[in-house]
Amino acid sequence: MDGIGYYSKELYRNLASCAEVQQLMPVVFGSSGSSTLDGYQVKNLPSYRFEASWSAVSGMSFFGTSSMTSSIDIFHSPDHYTPRFKQIPVVATLMDAIPLSHPQWTSQRARKLKNWMWRKSGHWADHIVTISEFSKYEIVRYFGIDADKISVIPLGVDECYFERLSDDKVEHIVADLNLPDRFFLFVGTLQPRKNIERILDAHEALPPALRKETPLLIVGRNGWGADALVARLIANGSDGEIRWLQNVGELAKRVLMQRATALLFPSLLEGFGLPVLEGFASQTPVITSNATSLPEVAGDAALFVDALSVPALSEAMVTLAREEAVRRDLVVKGLSRARQFTWEKCARQTVQVYDRVLSTC
Repeated sequence: MDGIGYYSKELYRNLASCAEVQQLMPVVFGSSGSSTLDGYQVKNLPSYRFEASWSAVSGMSFFGTSSMTSSIDIFHSPDHYTPRFKQIPVVATLMDAIPLSHPQWTSQRARKLKNWMWRKSGHWADHIVTISEFSKYEIVRYFGIDADKISVIPLGVDECYFERLSDDKVEHIVADLNLPDRFFLFVGTLQPRKNIERILDAHEALPPALRKETPLLIVGRNGWGADALVARLIANGSDGEIRWLQNVGELAKRVLMQRATALLFPSLLEGFGLPVLEGFASQTPVITSNATSLPEVAGDAALFVDALSVPALSEAMVTLAREEAVRRDLVVKGLSRARQFTWEKCARQTVQVYDRVLSTC
């Protein structure tokens, strides 16, 4: 599940427990494959691509609106599929503006057309929710949406990451993955802006003994634009100083997070950077970038580096591998920082946005 899917699932689950929300109606563009979700009736609308194209050209609302006006007070689009409804207030979540601000770091398939449609559909919402002040600035700049129409609501951390896993849950995963006692860890989809090539370069620049003692584990599926990186990872094999773990389940991910010497997340560009908070909750020290949204999310609880500097990243890795006092300090700060971000809080703040939108429509 990608970040948008995870956000949609957690927001849906936590909105259902908010007293102010009387009922949820799941809406799916195209076929959902199911008539109900968690006991709620699923509303199916035609394909979003068809609906959006029609609306962009004609200026008309999406089809199916008339059948929803009597039963829906407000429509929330959490996944960039923002509809045009003239009789129903619309809130849309835009995680970031990366396809517009850095189109070279996104899939190039029909990119110009997708960006035009995405920018246009952003203006169909009565209000925008985004996940960081950095993303808000980017949306104002690249979508041309007034800052007063944008609310910042940070993401939450799943409570499961705070739970310390018992030995019986850990041992078989450690054995299955052949985990070393110490290792550096990256978690995320393989794509250019994740900066994984520099992570590999930084690890290879470590002193030979430290590199052997503390291998680098790359956890994540192949996304796009990473052919050279994939070839490099495969060439390193599955039991050397650099290892690529592609298909890791949620429990195994938590084991990796809790056992890592440090989590490496020196991304070049993030709208939020949820793995940083997951590392904090797992009581693992984190190395991350000193740019975009990451300082905003991490506060004073991470070791910050210039994401473009391999020597700086390598030096930070040496620090966390050898200086236990620094590790302990970051673990304490990180755990406290992660506690500030909950999905319940995210849902409550989202309901407050609904109230404001309804009071003005």
